[in-house]
Amino acid sequence: MSSQARVALFKSMGALMEALPERVDVAIAQFAAAAYGRRSKEARSHLRRNLAHALRPEGGDVDDVLLDRFVERAFASYGQYWAEGAKLPGIEPRKVFERFRIGEGLEHLYAAKERGMGTVIALPHVGSWEWGGSFLNSLGLGMTAVAEDLEPPELFAWFKQKRESIGIRIEPLDEHAGTVLLQTLKGGGVVGLLCDRDIQGNGVEVEFFGERVKIPAGPAALALRTGATLVAAGCYAGPGRDHFAVITAPIPAERTGRLRDDVTRVTQLVAVQLEGLIRRAPEQWHVLQPRFAGD
Repeated sequence: MSSQARVALFKSMGALMEALPERVDVAIAQFAAAAYGRRSKEARSHLRRNLAHALRPEGGDVDDVLLDRFVERAFASYGQYWAEGAKLPGIEPRKVFERFRIGEGLEHLYAAKERGMGTVIALPHVGSWEWGGSFLNSLGLGMTAVAEDLEPPELFAWFKQKRESIGIRIEPLDEHAGTVLLQTLKGGGVVGLLCDRDIQGNGVEVEFFGERVKIPAGPAALALRTGATLVAAGCYAGPGRDHFAVITAPIPAERTGRLRDDVTRVTQLVAVQLEGLIRRAPEQWHVLQPRFAGD
């Protein structure tokens, strides 16, 4: 597929999802994702292994039948995520506000705003973080996030415009991203970082669901360098057409020694919080890539 055709396809699909009646778009996307899950043995294998870690009881194994049910639900949830994310720019901000609730921890965001040193939100790929970002914009908090650069550049520009139309500032994940995020925090702003996947391959090793894996050091490093409040949060789909979020208490992020050691220590604390957020709704954890040793 040519670059122009790829851009045209994404724009057409986005316009279609915005135009379709709600729940019709979700039903179509869930069907497509389920079909993809049955066809792609590789993606299904990775997702199944990831969910096995999230579901495994301490000292035990996950029942295969139960695990397969969660895998099916996870692919349907993945389709719902894409449909609702595509629909979001076409929904009035007041309706987003009406259909989103922060069930736990909103007070931590307001307290961080009063401190005036910025807020770093560590996010897992759970539910729809875009709904959370749009809701924060309605509260006057806003959010800056980074995203993988896309090819061709026109596709990234379209993606960026769509996210910024719902109140989320998007910066490409490049050599300039760190500077932008530091400036945002120094201005008292909010930075949201998806950090349960080590996309760039330069994360720090921590224990995550019982195995040693690498996760991005960005949230810990930013909080340690700026004094910003560090929290973790999960944004979940449901009940019904609504969405809700859980925000953890602030994660201690004070300098105690060498910066590298502090970053590793705080990143481990972040990993523990991510585990808890994922376990609240494992079927909404959308990681179809290899994540653990042996994958």
